[in-house]
Amino acid sequence: MSNDHESNKSHQQRRRFLCHATTGAGALIAGAALPRFVRAQNSAPAIITADKSRPQIPCGVMSGDINKDKAIIWSRTDRPARMLVEYANNESFKNSHSISGPLALPSSDYTARVDLSDLPAGQRTFYRVRFQDLQNPSASSEVVQGSLLLPGGTERDITFAFSGDEAGQGWGINEAFGGYRIYESMRRFQPDFFIHSGDQIYADGPIQAQVKLEDGSLWNNIVTPAKAKVAETLDEYRGNFAYNFLDANKRRFAAEVPFLVQWDDHEVRNNWYPGQQIGEAEKRYQQRDLNTLAANARRAMFEYNPYRIDQHDPDRIYRMFSYGPLLEVFMLDERSYRGKNTPNLQSSFNEDASFLGKPQLQWLKQALLRSRSTWKVIASDMPISIIVPDLNPDVPKGNSEAWANGEHGKPLGRELEIAEILRFIKRHNIKNVVWVTADVHYAAATFYSPDKASFTDFKPFWEFVGGPLNAGTFGPNEIDRTFGPDVKYVSVPKGMKQNRPPTELLQFFGIAKIDARTKAMTVSLHDIDGKNLYKVDIAPEA
Repeated sequence: MSNDHESNKSHQQRRRFLCHATTGAGALIAGAALPRFVRAQNSAPAIITADKSRPQIPCGVMSGDINKDKAIIWSRTDRPARMLVEYANNESFKNSHSISGPLALPSSDYTARVDLSDLPAGQRTFYRVRFQDLQNPSASSEVVQGSLLLPGGTERDITFAFSGDEAGQGWGINEAFGGYRIYESMRRFQPDFFIHSGDQIYADGPIQAQVKLEDGSLWNNIVTPAKAKVAETLDEYRGNFAYNFLDANKRRFAAEVPFLVQWDDHEVRNNWYPGQQIGEAEKRYQQRDLNTLAANARRAMFEYNPYRIDQHDPDRIYRMFSYGPLLEVFMLDERSYRGKNTPNLQSSFNEDASFLGKPQLQWLKQALLRSRSTWKVIASDMPISIIVPDLNPDVPKGNSEAWANGEHGKPLGRELEIAEILRFIKRHNIKNVVWVTADVHYAAATFYSPDKASFTDFKPFWEFVGGPLNAGTFGPNEIDRTFGPDVKYVSVPKGMKQNRPPTELLQFFGIAKIDARTKAMTVSLHDIDGKNLYKVDIAPEA
């Protein structure tokens, strides 16, 4: 039987299964009644309307951190309750397994997760979640359903999506526009998983009820108390994550497509780094210690995502996922271990030139070296050669936020780490490494070649940029030439007015597909409605 036939059959099963999931209106902040200004989402499979004496499931269900025979199942309720999960390899739940999961308590903002194991490789797992009230065990929520496709099994094509930058620059959920409709466009590609490349929230970007557009019309946002100011407290960060689940498209997507999630700056504050103190020129913050803000943000991010927590290093975000002989994914963390933002011109490696940090850098090199998969995808929350200055009002001018410094010559500053990675890949002849990223709020495809580079000790490779999912569109930025970037495609015109609203349809995501027969990877970039903007076929190295 052909791969396409299997894929279509699996998709039809998934659609039939999910159409039985309950629909209705959602709750918002844990333990609070719905404010009048939060409108119901009526078309998603993950929001429960029921007797309010029963637990509710305001954020639907989500899976993630899939690896071989494992998957995290995540959900959230609105009161102290026990998470109950049933799962099977068929949509009728014949011969299903049940797990009495953890308690959802105020200490986790009523979020909970179960780590399923011994799942059937290469098959679709169907699951359903309900919550049992702790005070009244006879009261349970209605059931919310989801599904996920496990890697492995017989060889088949692998498809994944990537993007980032969600609810930025005051562009929130506008139901009249269709909400975060890019999630529905991505869902139609039936990806096996989604790489969220960071800026899941804009904790430093309040959302107002209305924004006046240049043509005089109004952009109308759903608004919540947590999005009325910059996030500083744990509950305010939690509210930022909860906000995005008010969108019907995201809930539907999350019920079908596993998430692999990393963070960037806006989960905490624009361009932040460890140890930073917010300067007096930034008037919006009472809490000025970035380590305190980052600790609150990290906890909220772990609570609101299907992370598999590393018991030996509970704060660790960087990790690896195996999708069998065709693919492994390496998720980086370019926030937790970086040095402070400077002009980024250090001639030798020191603390300020750190971006990944030595332990993570060593982990990445050894993980790449051990990989036996055809393709190695490095998910970086920032692009390699796109220049991103730190323009915060409380920092000196000329500081750099990303890898690149704009000098175009030999590697300096944070570029020293990139040079080390690329040199290692070449010297060990590690084949078929592709980078995916977001951050800059436009899409791009770049081919790196030593023939055009100042630093030449590396193998040619591709980097693809997605985003934004639902945020202001910016760019295109200036390019650093140190590693020989040949920009093949940019999704926005040069000289474009910045912070374009989603109404201009300049929101972007990427789709990568690996052919099981030829082992070639095809990467395409798409707009908000799924239109194909650019596509390239990449043959695997012999």
